Amino acid sequence: MTASGLETMDKLIELAERKRDEALAALSAARRELQAAQEQMDQLTAYANEAQQRWQTRCASGVDAAWLMHHRQFMAKIDHAIDFQTGVLAQKQHQIDQAQRQVHETERELATLRQYIARQQEAIQQRLMRREQKQTDEMAQNAHRRRAESDSTFQSFQA
Repeated sequence: MTASGLETMDKLIELAERKRDEALAALSAARRELQAAQEQMDQLTAYANEAQQRWQTRCASGVDAAWLMHHRQFMAKIDHAIDFQTGVLAQKQHQIDQAQRQVHETERELATLRQYIARQQEAIQQRLMRREQKQTDEMAQNAHRRRAESDSTFQSFQA
């Protein structure tokens, strides 16, 4: 891989990191939304329990049919709101699940890119080492050949 290829890979890593960071931010936002929805559910449930307790206290002193009907309508509305909020909670949990899958996917992509770059850099390093070894071998061969030629020239002078 060339230097420009490594530069391109660095940009890909940067993009993958940004994508992962965005996925993490989306997950964080989804968790905050779930927390807010859960707080609303807790408020509704507490309000329903409080209304039911007030009704039971009022019933002890007796109530007429109009009060009974009013209470039932009121509790039906609260029950409807609780049912609706249960759906909201399920939707928020689904969004969290999707956001978590997205985070895992972006982290996997980032890890894959990093592994690829590490393998490419290792391959480059190995090629450089082989090239250096080849140059060292060639220099040793040349030195040996020169010595052999020098020795043969020296022996021809002695003869």
